[in-house]
Order: sequence, then C-alpha cells, then structure tokens
Amino acid sequence: MVLAAGLGKRMRPLTASQPKPLVRVAGKALIDHALDRLDDAGIARAVVNVHYLADALEAHVLERGSPKVTISDERDLLLETGGGLVRAQGNLPDPFFCLNADNIWLDGPKNAFADLSARWDPDAMDAVLLLVPHVRAANFSGPGDFYMDAGGLLSRRRTGRIAPFIYTGIQLVSHRLLREAPEGPFSTNILWNRAIEEGRLFGISFTGQWFEVGTPQAIAPTEAALSGV
Repeated sequence: MVLAAGLGKRMRPLTASQPKPLVRVAGKALIDHALDRLDDAGIARAVVNVHYLADALEAHVLERGSPKVTISDERDLLLETGGGLVRAQGNLPDPFFCLNADNIWLDGPKNAFADLSARWDPDAMDAVLLLVPHVRAANFSGPGDFYMDAGGLLSRRRTGRIAPFIYTGIQLVSHRLLREAPEGPFSTNILWNRAIEEGRLFGISFTGQWFEVGTPQAIAPTEAALSGV
C-alpha cells in the first residue's frame, strides 16, 4: 500500500494546486518513484489511498501499466495513516508492504522489500520497519524515532534523548497489527505502541541511501544527489 492521501501542508506552496504525491523530483512524480520501486521488486499490485485533490492523483496512478493500482477512496474523510490501512485492508494481502509516497531511496546490495521479507517472522512480528541511521538520512533533521536492540526489537525514543534510527516510511505489516483498531481517523503510532508493549514491533537497518522529501527545500539537494548516481 502506498499512503498518498495527506494534505501536503509541509510542501506548500507546491501543493496549492496539486497533491503532494504528484510533486516532481528529478523529472518524476514522487509517487512514481515509489511505484517504480515496487515494480522493480516484482510487486504486481498496489493500493493507493486518495483524499486531497483526489481526481488528479487517481487519474495519474491509474494510467500506469504496472504495478496495477487499486484506489482506496478517502474523499469523504481523511483517515490518517492507521485509518487508511484499516479501510484498505480488504484489498491487501497478509502480510503487505506499506510505504509513504514522499520518500526516495537508492537500494543497497538487496532491494528494501527483499530485505524486509528476509527478516519477516509471522510468529514473532506484527510489523517490521525499515530504519535508517542518521548518517544516511538525507534532508532529515530531528532527534530520531527508535532504538533497536541486537535482535531488531524496537523501542521509542525517550524524551530529551536522541534515537539513532529514523523510520523510512517503509514497512512490512501483518493484518494482526490492525486488529481491534479504532474507528475513523487515527495514526499507525497507536498500533505500533501496542506492538512495542507486546514485543512484536521489529526493525532492520537499511543498507542503501534514503532521502526525506517532505518540503520544497528538500527537492534540490535530492536531485543533486540523484544526478551523481
């Protein structure tokens, strides 16, 4: 699933007349960077949720040949990350990959989806998150998101501290994570917190290069980095 329904407030003014996933970086819409990576990994089907300026985004992704896109329609109500997953659940396999539409990455020795799949253990995990160390988190400024122990078990950054790992926006998720979910809009963080308490939220360290592209200021340095590849 590609999460693409957000309002794109941090990307203003570029999102005044277009949804954030259609903002172009290095000659390509952000969402096409994500969908092309799925296609490269041999993933044949993707669900894309839509809300803000939904008609333009829906028309764009449905023109693609692969992966074949199914729309999860949130025109009536923006459901946030967790609510969006719950609405789309019936169209998703178990487990499923989930990724944000505003990240660009260059794979390491293996592609990100192969790395997540290799780590997956359905008996022990509700989700496994792709994390990146600060040194490979281009355009990112912040104290980090998670600590990760030697076995990959995750815990939250403590108040007033710095955590060494940042969530890339890419994860492999079991339907078990979505059980007994709240109704309506809510953040996936609620489900992650429960999984942390149960010892079922895991992570892996990404071996490639990752770019956060959440603001207009992040576009030029990302394009410069990509042009040198």
